[in-house]
Amino acid sequence: MTKTILVFLIFFTSIGFSQYKIKGILVPKVKTDWVILYKIEGTKQVFVSNTILKTDSLKIGNKKEAASIFEITLPSIAKSGAYRATYGLEGTGSVDFFFHKEDVTFRLNPQYPDETITFLKSEENKLYKEYLTKISAAQEKLDSIQISAFQNQAKNNKEVYKKALEKVLKTQQKYEELAKNKYIFPLVKATLRTNIPEIETSPDAYMEAIKATYFDKINFSNETLKNTSFITDRVADFVFYLNFSDDEKTQQNLYKEGIKKVLEKIKSQNYQKEIIEFLITQFEATKNLEIIDYLFEYQYNKLPEKLQDGTFKKEKLALFTTEIGRIAPDFSWTEKGKKMQLATLNDASHYVLVFWSTSCSHCLREIPQLHTFLKDKKNIKVIAFALEKEASVWESFSKTNLFGFHNVLGLKKWENEVARIYQIVATPTYFILDKNKKIISDFIKYYYVLITIISISTLLVL
Repeated sequence: MTKTILVFLIFFTSIGFSQYKIKGILVPKVKTDWVILYKIEGTKQVFVSNTILKTDSLKIGNKKEAASIFEITLPSIAKSGAYRATYGLEGTGSVDFFFHKEDVTFRLNPQYPDETITFLKSEENKLYKEYLTKISAAQEKLDSIQISAFQNQAKNNKEVYKKALEKVLKTQQKYEELAKNKYIFPLVKATLRTNIPEIETSPDAYMEAIKATYFDKINFSNETLKNTSFITDRVADFVFYLNFSDDEKTQQNLYKEGIKKVLEKIKSQNYQKEIIEFLITQFEATKNLEIIDYLFEYQYNKLPEKLQDGTFKKEKLALFTTEIGRIAPDFSWTEKGKKMQLATLNDASHYVLVFWSTSCSHCLREIPQLHTFLKDKKNIKVIAFALEKEASVWESFSKTNLFGFHNVLGLKKWENEVARIYQIVATPTYFILDKNKKIISDFIKYYYVLITIISISTLLVL
């Protein structure tokens, strides 16, 4: 009896405290000496662990090469899913893999991680890598036959196409069978796109067929797919690459149509929220304000209020508050005992809004020059917003040198509320506004301000 209990305890302990090793071998070695491990959850990555990259020497072929090696231990309770090992802050510097209750060891060239990764340990990752290699080769062969038909429509490729399509389908069927009961099964099932049954001679009809069936194999409710980069990669490809036009207006409409189609596929409002936030961040990179506004106004704001992330919304909208094309954020001040407001100014066709300070040597030179330059330009007015710690020097200087300007005092300097809204980090900073207070230019260099004013003045005369 005692022996039975002892065996049970040993077995229970080994199960309860089993751990898993994640090991990476980077050849050649990298300049950094750290690696961070994240778990991908939805559209975000969550910190898991970090460790030091150690340098070792490995024999590759007939010569030895320096390699960077890391090893991270995951506890027995670590969740299965997609993980990301990051070893660089800029450019290429990360690789994704799957963890499902087994050790994972891989080797790669850190400059080309996705193309060169080889899994030395991990049945799940080995199988998925093998599948991607085989299905990509079969799909590329099929695509090359289709492209050939576009280039030479007189050539009869129907039978060749059918045989290539059969090879694609057989390859897919084989790996779906092999992946059954494995973590990667939903990814294998979702990867292959729907191919048309017969060769197409019209490129437009072909592209429309691809777009119409692009998400057919993807289950947007599947947790495995949601917690990898799979869906976000497919969404990005659909919105940014499959829906393309050289005409700017058409392209904006295509973006909106693509976004609507994506969100219609997603039933979970929580996941809709994540995808909308993902897309906003993507469009942020190109400062596409029209689409960002569309995403907030027609998609994000229509989600239940309790789902909306107020901090995310505030931060993202603040980033673009003073971008060209935006209406300048409103503010008010007192001038000669009268309350003034930027939005309601109507004494010019254009305005120069300049943030400056009496403690800034460049400002003390440029602002008087600007005052002199604009004396005979009645259709252009200046709002000179002074960022000061106290008022006395500004009061004396503005009264003496800046008559005719709308002079505004902003106390607390960099902490001034208006300065923070306009994201002022240096003085002088200039904004050129039209009569509706839309920002048409923003500059730090005074030279460019003068050129813009001259251009505006010339157009007003014409």
